[in-house]
Amino acid sequence: MTADWNEQRPGFLELDLVAHCGETAAGEFLHTLCAVDIETRWTEPVALPNKGQQATFEGIRALRQRLPFPLLGIDSDGGSEFINHHLVRYCRQEHITFTRFRPFKKNDQAHVEQKNWTVVRQVIGYARYESSEALQLLSNIYQDLRLFVNFFQPVKKLTHKARVGSKLKKTYDTAQTPYQRFLASQEIDQADKHRLTAQLKHRVDKQLTELWRILR
Repeated sequence: MTADWNEQRPGFLELDLVAHCGETAAGEFLHTLCAVDIETRWTEPVALPNKGQQATFEGIRALRQRLPFPLLGIDSDGGSEFINHHLVRYCRQEHITFTRFRPFKKNDQAHVEQKNWTVVRQVIGYARYESSEALQLLSNIYQDLRLFVNFFQPVKKLTHKARVGSKLKKTYDTAQTPYQRFLASQEIDQADKHRLTAQLKHRVDKQLTELWRILR
């Protein structure tokens, strides 16, 4: 919308919602906004109270603050929680490219679909969650889960595929964590790389201050 889509540069994310509705989609229930950066595979899960436009918008703003690099582009499905004037206007104002996947082309969101399974479904499951207590617990879980996934779980990226006879041969690169891919990227300034480390140090120091306060 406002810039070219560039999957070789960190900052271009696929987005999707995962419903925590159990066996019925009736009523209101929690959702997870799942976002994955295509270049580094950096993943951000955000707990939402529902799939409304406002909740989804606030979730996108929250994950933007957590990213170790600028948010440059988002790609979503065609649901009204994403395709609405409020989010479109925000992306224009913030110079964020906004695209949507092509109908009936499921591979357009293959990266986030994979994370929906490995990061959300395999951990949280398929149960129904509705309460504010569940929302807070889900948010707390994601605060730790995002660090585990991004700093400690190596992933391989498909680098090449070619058809050999009747078989499709795929070639992958060496497995690296999203954090390692972030540090290795030539598209990210050294200042941004240092900023991520500083943010983590700041969070630890803040919690230590609270801990020492208890001793007074």
